[in-house]
Amino acid sequence: MYTSISEFIQEWNQEASSTQKVLDVLTDQSLQQEVSPEDRTLGRIAWHVVTSTPGMLNEFGITAENVENGDVVPTSAKIIADTFRKVTADTIEAVQQQWTDASLTEMKNVFGMEMPKGVTLSLLIKHIIHHRGQMTVLMRQAGLNVPGVYGPAREEWSHMGLEVPAL
Repeated sequence: MYTSISEFIQEWNQEASSTQKVLDVLTDQSLQQEVSPEDRTLGRIAWHVVTSTPGMLNEFGITAENVENGDVVPTSAKIIADTFRKVTADTIEAVQQQWTDASLTEMKNVFGMEMPKGVTLSLLIKHIIHHRGQMTVLMRQAGLNVPGVYGPAREEWSHMGLEVPAL
């Protein structure tokens, strides 16, 4: 649970930046990558991360502008990545303007559960981390180079002059 807005913003900036790195690697063709016909495509997951962020904020009681045409997955990876940049900045602005450090301990009913507002912000971050992991697996299947998130990705080891870890 976050106890200060600045604590949330610091972690949001880090996780949103890592997610942005992943989104920036996507190609228009890769958006169609799927695990199976019954599951979301890479593009659908990426767009879900983008569009669900303001949706979750609204559920938490923070007024945020929903993404225009959020029900239609763009065919352009650049549009998805650029829209996430805007959503990231809008998230910081909305949280800073509408909540205070003191309000983080207030209880809020979210998705049928009572929790402190500071916990709801943790859910937001965990949500993008969860879907970022799904995206990186589909990116590998699509033949894309996955950027490092919490350390170097396989492709980055050699650029650092290190031996690629064994499988």
